[in-house]
Amino acid sequence: MLNVPTEVRQEPHPERRYHVCFTQSPSEIRAAQQLRYQVFVEEFGGNLYPAAAGVDADYLDPYCEHLIVRDEREGRIVGTYRILSPEAARQVGSYDSEGEFYLTRLAHLRSRLVEVGRSCIAADHRNGAVITLLWLKLAEYMRKNTYEYMIGCASIPMTDGGHNAANLFMQLGESHLAPVEYRVMPHTVLPYERLTNGQVAEIPPLIKGYLRAGAWICGEPAWDPDFNSADLLLLLPMAKMAPRYQRLFL
Repeated sequence: MLNVPTEVRQEPHPERRYHVCFTQSPSEIRAAQQLRYQVFVEEFGGNLYPAAAGVDADYLDPYCEHLIVRDEREGRIVGTYRILSPEAARQVGSYDSEGEFYLTRLAHLRSRLVEVGRSCIAADHRNGAVITLLWLKLAEYMRKNTYEYMIGCASIPMTDGGHNAANLFMQLGESHLAPVEYRVMPHTVLPYERLTNGQVAEIPPLIKGYLRAGAWICGEPAWDPDFNSADLLLLLPMAKMAPRYQRLFL
């Protein structure tokens, strides 16, 4: 799960307020899991059952590296990403997105493929600064480890019954679809052709950012009932990243 809306507001001197790093202790991982619960369950109505009260945790967490942004003024974690390396994916036996998509056509990329997910930012910190810090650290991680591809499920909330998700795929699919050799098939396809109503889609800011960076949509959206969302699998080849993003992040 990649996406949570991130409205952009001006934040004075964000470098003095926020600190980005990888978790160093179980307590930091738990704080990140609590933030995920607040956003995915309490804010967007996800159904994470069974789950400990107030915590979003699953079997992949022990295998992942957890990227966090801490608000130094408030003393709490306000943003997080979960990263599954190719080596860790081999240990687990699969990527998280394989629970929703058949990744057969991406098999040849596995040794160079990092999966990112469970991305979220506290509602009162969606100011642009937090997501920028997360992306900078993520790009540093990719470069340092010479990984070449990044994937993740980008989620569109279905609180409107799925119409916006359907409209978004219909409007963006043709111009942003991956080449056929990188296409994937969802286990449960969102019936987007029935749900589309012709309205202009509202694109979640994080999805918009990935597409501007050069990411591809790898095929039709999947329906994820647990998170009450429609999910698109995005693939970003680092070599394809748009020049202005390369200057900023690489």
